[in-house]
Amino acid sequence: MMHRRPMSSTKAVTFSVSCMILLVSLAGCTGLSSTTPNAEISSDVTEINVGDVVNFDGRSSTSPSPSIIVDYDWDFGDGETRLTKSGIISHYFQNSGNHEVQLKVTNDLGESDSISMTIFVNSPPSIIIEIPGFVKTGEIATLDATNSFDPEGGDLEYIWDFDKTFDSDGDGDPTGDADATSSTAVIEFLVAGNQTGILTVVDDKGGISSEEWTIMVISRTFYVYWEEEKITYSWSDYLEQGETVSLIHEPGLNSRIIEFNASLILDRELIPLLWPEDNFSLHVDLPMTGWTTSTSTTHDNITENASAYISYDELNEIPESGYNIQADSAENIVYSLLNEPGQRWGMGEWAWSITADQCDPDIPVDGIDPDTGNDWNLEVEFIILTPRVAEIGV
Repeated sequence: MMHRRPMSSTKAVTFSVSCMILLVSLAGCTGLSSTTPNAEISSDVTEINVGDVVNFDGRSSTSPSPSIIVDYDWDFGDGETRLTKSGIISHYFQNSGNHEVQLKVTNDLGESDSISMTIFVNSPPSIIIEIPGFVKTGEIATLDATNSFDPEGGDLEYIWDFDKTFDSDGDGDPTGDADATSSTAVIEFLVAGNQTGILTVVDDKGGISSEEWTIMVISRTFYVYWEEEKITYSWSDYLEQGETVSLIHEPGLNSRIIEFNASLILDRELIPLLWPEDNFSLHVDLPMTGWTTSTSTTHDNITENASAYISYDELNEIPESGYNIQADSAENIVYSLLNEPGQRWGMGEWAWSITADQCDPDIPVDGIDPDTGNDWNLEVEFIILTPRVAEIGV
């Protein structure tokens, strides 16, 4: 908005002289035109945000020939003034509100004219954040900025960057990520330490305010102990001569295997006609450990069943038990304990295979083997240690 200033005292005197000259001209003398300049002002914008720049242009101002404008006197309405010889100037506004910018032009005859316009400077939003004093790792923290406001009463947009050091949107800039866009946000912190983020609030006129926030994330304290368990797996079936059965299981899941004992027992041939006793082979393979072994049943005593055994102990160390430790989560502790270097023997799948190697020949009846296979039972007993983790309150 532009405002024309009333004529200055110089203009008034000039006006009186002009009237006298006009009277003289009416008497036949040559008339003279006014020598008062005419001020004009324009700007590239009339609404800005605090800290923005406005470019002003007074070059449309004129002065009657042959006079020229020699001074442009600028008053920006915020306490700052400038005197220039050219008709263009830029000014940064640091205070919000309406500012009446005045331009006074003066020609080489010492005569002047003034004009003004209004620039509105939008105030940025005021940020008020409520955050907890601290949280423990794995807990949910609520960040609340609902009390933030725009001094002009406009609507607000919220942009939460949960970690100013991490580029979550992949744009190459770790700051300014929009991890949440509501007035309140929730976040789970998984690592202890000071967590610093940035909240940016934008008003309806593009005014922007940003504020860093920091939450102290503390480690949690846990009590760790190992529980010993005995687990037993048992399978049984019937195999014909030359047949093989495969069995797969994962006995060490979420635990540390200390020892195991496997026994393969075949049914006894109680009828002499079915002698000699059958014999099967037993094989076990641990792909993750890179270990394998085999054995076969034997029948050393006629009063006992044919049998085979595989037994190993001290497969892994017995760990320390019954202590406190600080960590970010119980899951991290368990993972660390179960994946301790050198203590992973037996992890993953165990693949057992049983093959009927010697079920034929028995004493034939009418040229036919009366029993071409046998029943078997495989039992594997494991001693395992399972880590138990209980959190202790702060």
